[in-house]
Amino acid sequence: MSGTNNRLGILLMCLTTFVFAMQDGISRYMASEYNAYLVVMIRYWFFAAFVVALSARRPGGLRKAVKTKHLWLQVFRGALLAAEIVVTVVSFTLLGLTETHAIFICYPLMIAALSGPILGESVGWRRWAAIGVGLIGVLIILQPGYGVFSPAAIVPIVGALMFAVYGLATRYVATDDGSAVSFFYTGTVGMVCMTAVGVFFWEPIIGTDWYWMITLCITGVLGHWLLIKTYDHAEASAVQPFAYLQLPFASALGIFAFGETLRTNVAIGAAIIVAAGLFTLWRERQAK
Repeated sequence: MSGTNNRLGILLMCLTTFVFAMQDGISRYMASEYNAYLVVMIRYWFFAAFVVALSARRPGGLRKAVKTKHLWLQVFRGALLAAEIVVTVVSFTLLGLTETHAIFICYPLMIAALSGPILGESVGWRRWAAIGVGLIGVLIILQPGYGVFSPAAIVPIVGALMFAVYGLATRYVATDDGSAVSFFYTGTVGMVCMTAVGVFFWEPIIGTDWYWMITLCITGVLGHWLLIKTYDHAEASAVQPFAYLQLPFASALGIFAFGETLRTNVAIGAAIIVAAGLFTLWRERQAK
């Protein structure tokens, strides 16, 4: 960390969530016109190029970036994140940005719940209570007992679970591998996996859609660069609560750009999930 400046870090995190929300909006459009595998594959090509270039410029270069004590777990992380992105992009086309993000935002609660059995971390009764409250928020969104439950709602839940496992794996490898190593494997392994699948779904991108594809790649690189700068200037515990801003940003984009509607139960459920997640973050900070 170059020097702690939490105010600048918070500002950067807000900008990061806005850029990622824009990325999600473009992904929603492109995946509605083209195959999700193709869209994510091209996005990963640019992301991997950024990761390799960034790693090469750091002290020790690429030789240091590839050194890991958890090779197969790093490979698993990279492949899992690539698969999670595909699942989430598909969810955008099925449910829209608003409802996908409202459900997906429960992933920090999943991390808290799984950190005990997987990592052996202590999870007190207060955090278990917050996890239970968050589950109530998810059920309010899904409305399983009112005859309006859509099987498609399972897709973002699967995506959130995959991202939670990815987060836990990242925590585990962080005990021995630096963030630069994990970042390198995230980009390069994801690119290899998506290319291995995406080439079989290749289709020509027409006309101005190439501009949207290029913009999608730029927002992906810019978002990750901003995230790196965020943690370079501020403590993670100080800026993490502001990551929830991606939910209102993406919801606003879904409503105004794609004509989505924000149902009352979705708004209430999302608010409960966010409140439970913020409480969980606060308890983790208190425990530390």
